[in-house]
Amino acid sequence: MILAPVLTALRAIAYFAHTAFLFTKSDIKTTVIPITFLAAASAPLTSIYRLPHVVFWIWLHVLQFDVSNQILQPEEDAMNKRDRPLPSDRMSLSQASVCRWLLVPICGALSACYSVETVYASVALVCLTIIYNELSAHSGHWAVRNTVNAAGFASFEVGATLVAGGNPHILDDVAILSIAISAGIFATTIHAQDFKDESGDRAIGRRTIPIVLPSIARYTVIIPLMIWSTGLSLVWQLDPFTAVGFVVLAFSVGARYIRVRTVHADQVSFYWYNVWLSAAHALPGYYRLLREVTV
Repeated sequence: MILAPVLTALRAIAYFAHTAFLFTKSDIKTTVIPITFLAAASAPLTSIYRLPHVVFWIWLHVLQFDVSNQILQPEEDAMNKRDRPLPSDRMSLSQASVCRWLLVPICGALSACYSVETVYASVALVCLTIIYNELSAHSGHWAVRNTVNAAGFASFEVGATLVAGGNPHILDDVAILSIAISAGIFATTIHAQDFKDESGDRAIGRRTIPIVLPSIARYTVIIPLMIWSTGLSLVWQLDPFTAVGFVVLAFSVGARYIRVRTVHADQVSFYWYNVWLSAAHALPGYYRLLREVTV
């Protein structure tokens, strides 16, 4: 008799957890993993036990963003992303709308457990989410979209790095530099994600780089990747072997965008872009380790 309601509650919790995961599934590789790398390397991570805090803080804020994003145009997901909660009828549009706004104070409350500065990062993310989704920056010119994206990722990184570090109130010079560099990387390369979605973006009138600049769009991936890889090798003082490997990875990713151009190929290329991005975000950790060895 007592076991039945407990099992019912556990099933409901499991259902909700799976639904929340489905909202964020596509952003695990694009946001949660790269930003975790950056936070752990930039802070640096004070303890391995701090890592779950970092991952959960990032993921919860990604959930807030993704629910906001996916309630705007559920008909688009119904065509090509049917495993998401709305098109698969795991959650109604009205339920998702309530969830979207409930997540705002939940994210703020979680952030308050660490510091007021972490709350500021959370508030910045909420504001940028509204600009990107509700105020339609996502469907505007690619330059506006990239800029808002970069600012949003920087807010993610500030909050996550504060959570990862020993002092959740301040960022040191290495952390600030790594976040500034990351914002620049996102502003100039995040359109790497747009090639795989070109047909859907074209159908709803988005002005992404693959649509606006079709003849040179793919070269706008490889050139920034090569420039950033060379620059980061110098900034973070990579040894020659590591620097060459990092630059070769960048060239391989960029060349793949140029060489193979099917939707599936672009999906795979974007996975490799995120491998490069995670490696770029880990470099401040290399620099810190090198500095400790040489001091």
